[in-house]
Amino acid sequence: MSLSANVSEKAALIWAIADKLTGVYKPHEYGEVILPLTVIRRFDCILADTKDEVLEKFEAVKNLPMRDVLLRNASGKAFYNTSRFTFERLLDDPDNIEANFRDYLNGFSENVQDILQKFKFDGQIATMANKGILYIVIKEFTTPKANLHPDVISNLEMGYIFEEIIRRFSESHNEDAGQHYTPREVIQLMVNILFCDDNDMLSGSNVVKTIYEIIMLIWSQGIGKIKKCAFAV
Repeated sequence: MSLSANVSEKAALIWAIADKLTGVYKPHEYGEVILPLTVIRRFDCILADTKDEVLEKFEAVKNLPMRDVLLRNASGKAFYNTSRFTFERLLDDPDNIEANFRDYLNGFSENVQDILQKFKFDGQIATMANKGILYIVIKEFTTPKANLHPDVISNLEMGYIFEEIIRRFSESHNEDAGQHYTPREVIQLMVNILFCDDNDMLSGSNVVKTIYEIIMLIWSQGIGKIKKCAFAV
């Protein structure tokens, strides 16, 4: 299966979880749940292999000032989760799913907490819990179709999957997906155009360019150079 086909299939399977939101959310609101849960599930899968080691290390270092560094070393990643819960373990206690899920989210390191705050997901947790669908939705994210472990889904594929979900979310708003993100192919083209024929200027050590200088560089190159470079990319 090609990369694009695999990405589309995986994104479609994840988006299908939105069927569980019917009656509680309107279609244009599905992304407010699916997008953050996709990110959280990815984190969950990434940390799964070292989860027990992190919990053991946390008990030993939780009162130490250097615990953040030690816990990142234990997880083998730049982030970690000290809650005893995982998506799978949350399913063991349906009656306390909201409290346990919040405990799980609070267990993430501060850098992940910053990401989650941007989603403003707390209100969605309360809504799903009050409507009795929080357990159902989390359960759907533990099925094989939502397996986002790096051994199954690479970082490149994960990026494309997330972008495809954003596109579907945008369509439900009757909006152009370009209003929400710039495709990576466009970014790559822009960078290639920007730095075309500038290898000498940017090579070597201790090269520093400010944003202002880069903007002026784009302006000074003019349309003629952009056209020439575009065909060379």
